[in-house]
Amino acid sequence: MKHDPLDSGHWSQPNAELGLPGPLECETLVLLRRFIAPILENAASWDDIAASLAEKGYGLTFRAGHLVIMNDQGMGLCTGRDLGVPLREISNRIGRPSIRAHADGQSGELQ
Repeated sequence: MKHDPLDSGHWSQPNAELGLPGPLECETLVLLRRFIAPILENAASWDDIAASLAEKGYGLTFRAGHLVIMNDQGMGLCTGRDLGVPLREISNRIGRPSIRAHADGQSGELQ
């Protein structure tokens, strides 16, 4: 896992229009990094990532060029960058995800 300062994906306020998550307090972020980051770091495919997250009650989506982890209610919880595992790092390791874009052109899901 790469340490990334608490920059919350380079935005200061949540972007509700795009569904990007806002900043998390450091305690929650540490717990999420310990719980979710290993899934992102060790999975062999995008399907493995989605299945492992689903087993733990989380979802995966893509919004405004960010990998977004969703909670059980479909709300954006954090980004891969927040967890120290940005989309670029995962894509370099297992390949780019095949994404079905939504009508807004700013978000999508794994195919």
